[in-house]
Amino acid sequence: MARNPQPVLGLPKGLELRPWHTRDAEVLVTASQDPAIRKWNRLVVGSLDDACRRIDRMHERWRAEQSAIWAIGRAHGGEALGLIGWGDIDLDDGNAEIVYWVLPTARGGGVVVDATKRLSRWALEDLGLHRLRLCHSTANPASCRVAEKAGYSFEGTQRSALLHEDGWHDEHLHSLVQGDL
Repeated sequence: MARNPQPVLGLPKGLELRPWHTRDAEVLVTASQDPAIRKWNRLVVGSLDDACRRIDRMHERWRAEQSAIWAIGRAHGGEALGLIGWGDIDLDDGNAEIVYWVLPTARGGGVVVDATKRLSRWALEDLGLHRLRLCHSTANPASCRVAEKAGYSFEGTQRSALLHEDGWHDEHLHSLVQGDL
């Protein structure tokens, strides 16, 4: 993974998954202020400098083979509309957990489902992972729909599994494993 540059992956609807650039810093600041993103993600970015440091960490974690985070953007390096990627990558055990968010202008049109399907195919086929996890608060039905539409199987509920802005939430666990595609 780290020996290769992070790939750009095509998506339908004139979109692509691409590495984050420092020119995208303002998008991270804007996302950090969106109530829905703040509710479901631990994204707190107070300034453009904070955003640039976060983007630098994304690249460091790619090189360290710890995570792989993409911007969901308009094709050919256009404006970033969201974030998607793999956190907690374990290459030895062959698993990772997907994380994502999109700005309000990109919600509701299947962008996250398309990005999840494409990134899952990359993780299983190109990276060679065996098991992918998608976890979300039980109070977040939109993410449950993303998991279902992207072909992830529901496995159960993890009690009090993640601290959100408003306290501890139970989470649904969904998975996709080699052979499911």
